[in-house]
This record gives sequence, C-alpha cells and structure tokens, in this order.
Amino acid sequence: MAKETLELDKKDRRILSLLAENPEASQQEIAKEVGLSQPAVGVRMRHLRERGAVSFLVGMNFKKVGLYMMKVDFTASEGAAILESLKRCPYFLNGFVQSGERNLSLLFMGEGMEMLESLVDKRIRSNPSISHVLMSIVLTPAVDMTFPVNMNVKKGSPPCGCKTSDHCLDCPATEDYSGTLF
Repeated sequence: MAKETLELDKKDRRILSLLAENPEASQQEIAKEVGLSQPAVGVRMRHLRERGAVSFLVGMNFKKVGLYMMKVDFTASEGAAILESLKRCPYFLNGFVQSGERNLSLLFMGEGMEMLESLVDKRIRSNPSISHVLMSIVLTPAVDMTFPVNMNVKKGSPPCGCKTSDHCLDCPATEDYSGTLF
C-alpha cells in the first residue's frame, strides 16, 4: 500500500516557511506576506493541520536550560518492542527505525552525563536483543532544538515499568531523584 503524498502549492509552502521562521506569526501577518486574505490563510492553515503538514509543539529548548542530549544507535532484533517500552521513560525524546547495521536510533535528554550513561547501561546494554551499541553525547546543536518533555512523572511508580530497585540513576519517579527538572 503506497503512502499518500500531500500536495502543497506555492502558497502552502510559503505559509509553512513563514511559520517555521516565526511560529507565533498571526494569520493577518501571514496573509500580508502571502498575498491572501486573513480568512483564506486561516482555511489553508486549518487544512494543513488536518492533513498533518503542520503541527504546533510546546517543548523545552535543551540548550537554554542546560540539559544534555544523547543519541544512541544500536542493532536490535525487537525494535518495535524496544521503542514501545522506552516511550514512557521521562528522558526519552524520540526513536527512529533506520536501515543499516544499527537499525535503531534513540534520542534522550538528561540533567547529567552519569544519568544518561546509567540509562544506557540499565535499559539498552542489558537487553539481550540489543547489540552494537554506540552512544554519543550531543555537544552543540547547529540550531536550537525544542522537544516535548513529559513533566507528569509520579513518585513511586517508574513509567517505564521497571522495579524501583532497578531504576536508572536519578529517575524522577523514585525517591532517589536529586535533580531539579521534575
């Protein structure tokens, strides 16, 4: 089954470009730049959202708040199950199934490098279906990046499902958490 490709005309591409430059631009400002009426821009923006071409995201700029970002690439025989289990981790940002020997790539954020190393040791390297782990700390992004962060972490029940005695270092769901983010 072929994926449906979304057709964007010149005006749609210009609207998307203006929103990328300034996500807080008003429809009136966009209308002036694009050469359409404000209601016409509103209709186009609604259609772009409905078709999934544009979405608005509230998140945290890691560079601005002093967090670390980590990228982990590895080979996994059960990629979908691994992604599903990590989606509930408060430090998980996103995961990508990819081609090549290392078929899974994950992005995490954390308050310290020791915490990120613990996460890799406890949740990645200890998994028997994972091999060829390559962990990298992102030193400097080329552009500011904003990611949504799950701030709804309740004490006493790690969202990843691990036992509290086997949690990652500084898991915000445990009494041992010593960070300041959560």
